[in-house]
Amino acid sequence: MACGVAVLQGRVTPGAGSTLSEIPVLRTARLTLRGWQDQDRDPFAALNADPEVMEHFPGLQDRAHSDTMIDRAMQLWAEDGFCWWAVEADDLGFIGFTGLARPRWDAPITPCVEIGWRLARRAWGYGFATEAARAALDWGFRTRHLDEIVSFTVPANTRSRAVMERIGLQRMPDRDFGHPRIPPEHPLHRHVVYAITRDGWASMGRAMTFR
Repeated sequence: MACGVAVLQGRVTPGAGSTLSEIPVLRTARLTLRGWQDQDRDPFAALNADPEVMEHFPGLQDRAHSDTMIDRAMQLWAEDGFCWWAVEADDLGFIGFTGLARPRWDAPITPCVEIGWRLARRAWGYGFATEAARAALDWGFRTRHLDEIVSFTVPANTRSRAVMERIGLQRMPDRDFGHPRIPPEHPLHRHVVYAITRDGWASMGRAMTFR
């Protein structure tokens, strides 16, 4: 695979009732992107309850909400053929998630496929989000044959916006939108949009390497 990604297991076919063992495992220089496991629930709940990790979200998530996210991710792998991977760092173990998803709400930007990530604070500053996101992008374009992948966040989330730029997404100000699940008067309502097409990824993919 290009960009230093090794796919260790087979592809998931949408609607095939895929099991956890069929979720592809991606290996990069320092990371493993894999299916979710029960032992991920405690550390995932901890990062979702961390005020710094959740700074640009409307609120912290309790254990029930966190567990529901994992259950939903496994369901969406079967329905859509992609979703969020659990991410492990070689020296740190489980550090969070990255992956692709179709938003299930209506907005000017939908329908679309979004790339997103959320990592524990102890994993910040090492380039892990960039490394994992590049692997997810490459897999999405090469094996799911997606035409475009977008990402969005609030304007103040400079960390995630920097990752979007490092992985090659382009700023799309004409596609900015107000999140339909956040009240218009809320400071997190407005979202800025970045995007990359399959052709755009192909044009830069050969030159990209993981740190």
